Amino acid sequence: MARNPKITFIGAGSTVFMKNIVGDVLQRPSLSGATIALMDINPQRLEESAIVVNKLIATLGVKAKTETHSDQRKALAGADFVVVAFQIGGYEPCTVTDFEVPKKYGLRQTIADTLGVGGIMRGLRTVPHLWKVCEDMLAVCPDAIMLQYVNPMAINTWAIAEKYPEIRQVGLCHSVQGTAMELAEDLDLPYEEIRYRSAGINHMAFYLKFEHRQPDGSYRDLYPDLVRAYREGRAPKPGWNPRCPNKVRYEMLTRLGYFVTESSEHFAEYTPYFIKDGRPDLIEKYGIPLDEYPKRCIEQIERWKGQAEAYRSADRIEVEQSREYASSIMNSVWTGEPSVIYGNVRNNGCITSLPRDCAAEVPCLVDASGIQPTYIGDLPPQLTALIRTNINVQELTVRALMTENREHIYHAAMMDPHTAAELDLDQIWSLVDDLLAAHGDWLPGWARVARKTEAA
Repeated sequence: MARNPKITFIGAGSTVFMKNIVGDVLQRPSLSGATIALMDINPQRLEESAIVVNKLIATLGVKAKTETHSDQRKALAGADFVVVAFQIGGYEPCTVTDFEVPKKYGLRQTIADTLGVGGIMRGLRTVPHLWKVCEDMLAVCPDAIMLQYVNPMAINTWAIAEKYPEIRQVGLCHSVQGTAMELAEDLDLPYEEIRYRSAGINHMAFYLKFEHRQPDGSYRDLYPDLVRAYREGRAPKPGWNPRCPNKVRYEMLTRLGYFVTESSEHFAEYTPYFIKDGRPDLIEKYGIPLDEYPKRCIEQIERWKGQAEAYRSADRIEVEQSREYASSIMNSVWTGEPSVIYGNVRNNGCITSLPRDCAAEVPCLVDASGIQPTYIGDLPPQLTALIRTNINVQELTVRALMTENREHIYHAAMMDPHTAAELDLDQIWSLVDDLLAAHGDWLPGWARVARKTEAA
């Protein structure tokens, strides 16, 4: 009799996200008998997640089993797939710190989870915990594939590849397929008729091709239509969040000739052009939602209270297919049936104009051999140049983590496009000191004591 896979969730208390992935998994015949091992450090969230999974199993009438663990290594023992989704330090205190301390310096952010001083700090908090997962995987499930859904994705993926190159890992994000759906809607075209190819780094990948299938089977370039729709005010259409009108990306399309895969609110803080102290006209013109992530956290926490109660009392939990790649990857590895996903992996020459050791986001073929990135070649030079400004920050953060050299934290902040556009060197050094002090024990030991620097 064929063996069923074991799928371990580290950070299973992210219940809504976990529910989407488990719902996808259990609807695939090859995975419907899986053992779902849930691990979280919060007993209440772990219990809520177990209730949800058991009700999903009952609703779908499948033979899957559930386990709950507070011990990470026990949860990982014998796993075939490891899904990681946690936020070290949570909304409070760490996200609040990442926003409030920079504000004292006049440095404002929108999301602060990927780049900038917020992304750097989140990387310093997060990577040591991901490394611990890797260490445990090597001990009890060395052949498992890690599906990593944690921000800052590029820093995390790079740091794992650097310290634990033998771990089979992929960083996953839904921005590539999600944005393609948004653009299809902006042009009133069915998403099924769109063909695209995207490459870059997480949250700064670009559609190198974005095309529409014609009745005769040929494909038409949609970039002229997107530019025209923006110029004529027909795009972007209102999206799911009225605070985020998505104008930044369309503006960048008119400057670069390519559309970026991550949202305008993210992109505004990866570049030096949009958030400037004393320039409320820019915030107004492009609809930039400052402090957007804390607002979402508060809304999410509020929404979850009602949601948890509803799940607890529901007899059935209905599921729809989500946009996440996880179940598709598991199905392809388990059955050998090939699929193509967009994943974050060590570049290794896939994108020849970017460093070999950076984390690149490229199309990957998935089959019984695992996740195989595809070759892209050189990106257009203007895209390479912009992406490199973000890679500088990621590289220095990873270097700080690998060498435990606190100096590189300051260097990373100094190279950040948005931070450097707003603050001088003394302010940057002082801000990093303040952030390191404020985060305290959330950081690894070597980073905890902020050093004071005299200007040379």
